[in-house]
Amino acid sequence: MLYLVATPIGNLGDLSPRALETLRAAPVIAAEDTRHTWQLLSHFGIPRPARMISYREGAEERAGAEILDCLRAGQDVALCTDAGYPCVSDPGFRLVRDAVAEGLPVTAVPGPSAADVALVLSGLPTSSWTFLGFPPRKPGALRRFFEDEAASPHTLVLYESPFRIGKTLAAAAEVLGARPAAVCLELTKKFERVERGTLPELAARFAGPPPKGEIAVVVGGLGRKERACAEADGGV
Repeated sequence: MLYLVATPIGNLGDLSPRALETLRAAPVIAAEDTRHTWQLLSHFGIPRPARMISYREGAEERAGAEILDCLRAGQDVALCTDAGYPCVSDPGFRLVRDAVAEGLPVTAVPGPSAADVALVLSGLPTSSWTFLGFPPRKPGALRRFFEDEAASPHTLVLYESPFRIGKTLAAAAEVLGARPAAVCLELTKKFERVERGTLPELAARFAGPPPKGEIAVVVGGLGRKERACAEADGGV
């Protein structure tokens, strides 16, 4: 069985009992960063497995073949990334796709996700939402990234680096206007905070030195009033 194990996004207390049991029992652990995962195992007193495989971006094909060999041989493999779910803005999709194609069993061990936590803390609608991952870095591509979602009624959730958050919020404000949004920092950690406001307000707030920690951004979708105005202007 291939186990997709969600790991803490900050607070180690969020690692579930089932995840602990899975990591303790797995003869093979595949990790985005084996050093990071070994620290997690050590914290919980889990012995080093018989085999650890580095499954990181850029080496997915080679490491994936090694993991598939383990699964074909009847060995359980626990796949985990540095934080949150494998496959969600982290390596894992190609491995799952190849395992499914071969009929090899795959299951998930649920746990923390920065996208989910940011969404429920944002104060924005949660009934329908779109996860966008990390936006592109180049200005033109970044603008198109938001233009593609400009007519969407769904709440948008994305991740961003603290070093690019100011430029990303400015681009979002330019394309999407004064929509409500939330910038969620250091989720589940001691200094967790959520900054709420309109996109222009948040862009101004984060225009200075980069903040510390990982960031998730939540943006309100195109509401009925905004859609009516855009349609009247010929924009949607």
